[in-house]
Amino acid sequence: MCECGASRTPGIGPFASGRALVEFVLNAHGGSVAVSALPSALEHDCQGCGKTFVLETFVQSCPACGGVHAVSPPRATDPTAIQFAGADFVMPTTA
Repeated sequence: MCECGASRTPGIGPFASGRALVEFVLNAHGGSVAVSALPSALEHDCQGCGKTFVLETFVQSCPACGGVHAVSPPRATDPTAIQFAGADFVMPTTA
């Protein structure tokens, strides 16, 4: 079984905040978590531009400004747990 969500320590792994959480989810299980569908989509106001969009995967960019947001699997049903990577974060590209 995966131990990536075993710690409930704030600021670490799935309970990190901001860019740290986004990077954690992007890398979890070789990147497969990031593109997986959420149990149910979460409506969210972009923390970059303020426009409302629907987060459908664990990591997703705002369609209006490209700001990258993520939520971790243990908190996937909580819209208040969605984190923003920051205005200067660029989604990595695959080669």
